[in-house]
This record gives sequence, structure tokens and C-alpha cells, in this order.
Amino acid sequence: MLNNLKIGSKFNLLLMVVFIFSICLSGTILSSVLQQRAKNEVSSQALILIQTLNSVRSYTQDRITPLLSSQLETATAFIPETIPSFSATEVFENFRRTEGNENFLYKEATLNPTNLRDKADDFETQLVERFRRESQTKEIVGLRSLPEGEVFYIARPLAITKQSCLRCHSTPELAPKSQLTTYGTQNGFGWKLNEIVAAQIISVPSKKIFTHVQSSWSLIMGLLIAIFAIVLFIINFLIKKTVIQRIKNIEKIAQKVSTGDMSADFDENSKDEIGGLAAAFNRMKSSLKIAMDMLNSQ
Repeated sequence: MLNNLKIGSKFNLLLMVVFIFSICLSGTILSSVLQQRAKNEVSSQALILIQTLNSVRSYTQDRITPLLSSQLETATAFIPETIPSFSATEVFENFRRTEGNENFLYKEATLNPTNLRDKADDFETQLVERFRRESQTKEIVGLRSLPEGEVFYIARPLAITKQSCLRCHSTPELAPKSQLTTYGTQNGFGWKLNEIVAAQIISVPSKKIFTHVQSSWSLIMGLLIAIFAIVLFIINFLIKKTVIQRIKNIEKIAQKVSTGDMSADFDENSKDEIGGLAAAFNRMKSSLKIAMDMLNSQ
């Protein structure tokens, strides 16, 4: 089939194959780069938030808790602001009330929490159990589908690293009276030193970012296709003008010479390969004419 095609058609077919391959390769590479960039952007947002909340936790544990710990026994109601996880969660809830941040989520998902608001769901329970099984794993990242949409999450293990934390979580007998009054004696006890009891999970909405990436990919690919199409048209035009048309002219002259018209000349002033071909045809025509004249003179 290819043998029956003209040079122009063969060249156009070759250009189309190169064009399609280049577009597919470019699209694949571009998609991978943009996807990775989006993941890095989402991950960067999550890391900034989690570092901020860890600062809140540290401040609460180092400054607030020592100031108010003496009041826990005498207060009629428990003072939750002395708990780092409560402070971090409340600060994050204030952040979520800011317009545009409603779909950001933060939770210190605990298997046996004092405050049932922190109770881990099935997915979060799997994360905590994985941290317990894989002690070398310090961070888990991924995508998760929620009613709010798809989110990118970072999860880190939370362990009991200070003996002072066990005051509220070892046994009800050692817990402050105000804690028992507020939360009861059934939840949040039995924790052990250095035990992983929770997973700190920050979730960042990713739908808008990945939608923007998809739009950017479509726009760039559209531009690339347009540029490739223009380049293909220009190359095709130049090839026809500088190669195919000149070869056609040589073919027409050769047809005339083959029918005995020795007055036709292969006019090519160019010094390139096609010009060399025309010069060779002119010499062949001259030799043919000399040979015919010799035959006719006998």
C-alpha cells in the first residue's frame, strides 16, 4: 500500500505518525508533571497546617497546662483548654470558620478518647492500628473520599511520651475530679506510656487544585496541538515547494524527452541534490542526443 503512495502522501503520513506520537508523549509527561506539582502544593498546605497545630499543642502542654493544672481538682467542671489536642482542635475550628477553609479537616483520631468527638472512624482506626504495627512508619499520606469531596490527608502517630499525660488517662482513680464529672469514668482510660493512642490527621481539599491542573493540562495540550498543526502545515508547504514540486518538474521534462522532444531542458539552478539530479539528466539527454545523431547519420 505504501509503495502506491506518492512521496507527498508518504511524507504527510510520516509527519502525522510523528505528530501523534509527540502529542501522546508530551501529554503523558505534562500530565505527570502537573499531577506531581498539584500533590506537592496540597502536601505543602497540609504540612504548614500540621506544623502550626503542633505549635499550638506544644504551647498548651508547656505553658497552659502547668498554669491551670492546680485548678482541675477544685473546679466544678473540667477545663479542656489544658489538653493539647482540645486546644489544637479548637484553633483549627476557628480556622475553618474563615471563608474558603470550610473543607479543611483536622482530627486527632483516638481509639479510646476521653472526648467522644475524637473517636476514630473505621478508616482512622486502620491508620492507628497500622502505626502500631509498623513502628518505623512516621507518616502516611494519600487521598480519601469524604462527603465534602476528595481530600489529601497526612496522618502521623501520636503516642504518650510524658508521664504527666497518664494522670488523666491511666485509671479513673488518678484522674482529676472535674474530668470525671464532665466525661465520666468509661472513656479515655487504660493508656500506657509510649503507646500510640491516636493518629493526627490533617485533610486538605484537593478537588479544586486537581480540577485546575486538569484545566491547565487541557489548555496546554490545546496549544501544543495547535502549534504542532501549524508546524506540520508549514513543513508540508515547504516540502512541496522545495522538493516535491521540483521533482514533478523534472518528471515532466523527462516525459517529454522520453517521447523525443530534445528541446526540453531540465532547468535547475540550485546546487543541492535535486539540482545535481537535473544536471545529470541534462548530461544524459545530451549523450542521448549525440547517440541518436550518430545513428541518424549512418
